[in-house]
Amino acid sequence: MSLDALRETLPAYAKDLSLNLSTLAGETLLTDQQKWGCFVASAHAIGVPAVVKACEAAAAEAGLSEEAKTGAKAAAAIMGMNNVYYRSLHIMQNAEYRTLPARLRMSIIANPGVEKLDFELWSLAVSAINGCGMCIDAHEVELKKHGMANTAIQAALRIASVVNAVSRVVAGEAAAA
Repeated sequence: MSLDALRETLPAYAKDLSLNLSTLAGETLLTDQQKWGCFVASAHAIGVPAVVKACEAAAAEAGLSEEAKTGAKAAAAIMGMNNVYYRSLHIMQNAEYRTLPARLRMSIIANPGVEKLDFELWSLAVSAINGCGMCIDAHEVELKKHGMANTAIQAALRIASVVNAVSRVVAGEAAAA
């Protein structure tokens, strides 16, 4: 399924999402690898099959390498774990837990197999979807250290937001059918 085919499955009440999806597919503030990696990471973070397939197809058509696709999926996977853990530490009243070592394996973060900047951007997008403020802040700091513009960071957040909303609509419509 292509992004255009996915857009056509969206109901009329989700027209804004359809238009935003189209606009973001043409986003130029990010490199193609950054942009399509955000689409793939965001889709995998949510896991709605039709959206995952459409984002992966669009990314492949745009030339996203297998290494970058794997890196984006790895960002979704590791943030799926980290976002729950660190969000929990952040909201727990007992600060003692924040002093304990995480004792979770996270080696993919140090060696993601793609440009570190791109992996950080994809991790930020997934962290936004998963609602982890600590992780969002940590990834944004790393991106800014490497000179990424606010508008580029915002573009990744916009992609995550739209892919999330489209996924929710597709899942809701499937549940109602």
